[in-house]
Amino acid sequence: MAPVKKSKKGKRKSKDSAKLKIVKYGGPPPLPPELRGLDTEWWYTFLHKHAELGHSAPSDEGEAFRYFFRTSRRTFDYICSIVREDLISRPPSGLINIEGRLLSVEKQVAIAMRRLASGDSQVSVGAAFGVGQSTVSQVTWRFIESMEERARHHLVWPGPERMEQIKAKFESESGLPNCCGAIDATHIIMTLPAVESSEDWCDPAKNYSMFLQGIVDDEMRFIDIVTGWPGSMTFSRLLKCSGFFKSCEAGTRLDGPVMVSAENGEIKEFIVGNNCYPLLPWLMTPYVGESLSAPMANFNARQKAARMLGTRALSRLKGSWRILNKVMWRPDKNKLPSIILVCCLLHNIIIDSEDELLPDLQLPDHHDIGYSEENCEQVDPNGKIMRDIITGYLQSYEASH
Repeated sequence: MAPVKKSKKGKRKSKDSAKLKIVKYGGPPPLPPELRGLDTEWWYTFLHKHAELGHSAPSDEGEAFRYFFRTSRRTFDYICSIVREDLISRPPSGLINIEGRLLSVEKQVAIAMRRLASGDSQVSVGAAFGVGQSTVSQVTWRFIESMEERARHHLVWPGPERMEQIKAKFESESGLPNCCGAIDATHIIMTLPAVESSEDWCDPAKNYSMFLQGIVDDEMRFIDIVTGWPGSMTFSRLLKCSGFFKSCEAGTRLDGPVMVSAENGEIKEFIVGNNCYPLLPWLMTPYVGESLSAPMANFNARQKAARMLGTRALSRLKGSWRILNKVMWRPDKNKLPSIILVCCLLHNIIIDSEDELLPDLQLPDHHDIGYSEENCEQVDPNGKIMRDIITGYLQSYEASH
């Protein structure tokens, strides 16, 4: 994974649509043996408080849980198992609820995940759980620290066997041979104190923002990210600052088996991106121009089908973890990369656990509304040759089938 800027050891109302009025539940259903002993009281208390406030949510209990925390209950319990040791052995100071009892691990994880999922203020999240703003702050940060350290195995570059599966799926879905992933980037918008406001962080849309670049596989799982850089950078410059770029240029990434076309042209491993990125031997971008040949237009259509996985993944990420889609109020720029990373880890855990997100959670529009698309004119001659070889391969393949 490209290096994320390391944090130093150390905040709003969502309007989700397509909700049904919540119903009040009776006692909790029996838990399977492996989950007995876990705290479930917080969930029913949370539901009843939510109903008392007149808010709405899906009436099905399982869907309601996914609506509030984005995961199934079983996946939630798995996440608790990841952080349990840290939250028990190193609990933040003062974690006592209004009834004078220490908060359970499950309730701590629920508070943190609700904060990330809703993007609501710490005061609002705290009110829903019967705790104060400072408790929400402490619990959320301790959860993020633990996940950052213990859940990294959910965001790794695929090994050879898994990469062959990814390439096969990309080819079956888009027709592109030897394609390993799709790249895209998005802005995480924030406000900054006047003393920290600078042109470095002011992006082309006149927002203060931090960049997140992600590469995803065929299932929209992040397999590489880089963040921590100012949103004022271009997509191309962000790419070149990443460890992924340096590895590809050094020949230590995207260095798997080479395909040979019918015309004996070599098709090396590559990823796809839009015209914000340079055309490189390992990064295929679309042809540009008004009078493209039929083979060029065919390449563009297939390249777009693959490339849109990156766009959809970022829309799903920011739709699920709304803290990334709202304007963050004066975040600690040293901590924000950790928040972004943990949201990407949670995104991947949902995919790895084969959970299904509720359909209305993906953003209905593009993940970067208000930003005009950049156009990078850098063309590597070897990248141009590679793209032409792939275009010829697609033409020959379609002619023979």
